[in-house]
Amino acid sequence: GSNAIHDVMEFVGMVAKSPDTPILILGETGTGKELIASAIHYRSPNFRGPLITVNCAAIPKDLIESELFGYGKGAFSGASASGKKGLIEEAANGTLFLDEVGDLSLESQAKLLRFLEAGEFYRVGETKKLQVLTRVISATNKNLNHLIEKDQFRKDLYFRLGVIKVQIPALNERREDILPLAKHFLVEFSEKFGKKILT
Repeated sequence: GSNAIHDVMEFVGMVAKSPDTPILILGETGTGKELIASAIHYRSPNFRGPLITVNCAAIPKDLIESELFGYGKGAFSGASASGKKGLIEEAANGTLFLDEVGDLSLESQAKLLRFLEAGEFYRVGETKKLQVLTRVISATNKNLNHLIEKDQFRKDLYFRLGVIKVQIPALNERREDILPLAKHFLVEFSEKFGKKILT
């Protein structure tokens, strides 16, 4: 593989060691941000916990909050009678990967910031405070500084998400890296979990 990806992997191994430091992955679409997120998860102390991936761009803006934070019973029309656990709760003691975090609405950004600062949140329509421990990894192909200048992204959230930043060089310029990268993870994780993965 190229030196660029080697450096990224070395850095990833280092930053993964903490169980809760937020990490922001920056890179163009198709650079393997999800691969890097799972590499961080499986190398971190929370590797036995769940890795929950949320594509913030794929979920309609009006649903993202109830998806992330869950909702109380009868919180809105069409809500399940018993309420629902959010993805943050699903990611407890593991990793929450927020892909395309630049697409979050300002309102969702405010709630996410509160969660990152205090480790607590409310389900939509509930007043009971919930606390969850999870590491938040986020990724974006957008220029967040540009969005901050246009008041579309909160500066305080940017700093809170990007306590550590991982810049990924474009994979489409290094196609020869893709297979070695995938093989590298397969071998490493099959050893870690004591499973033989042959394909």
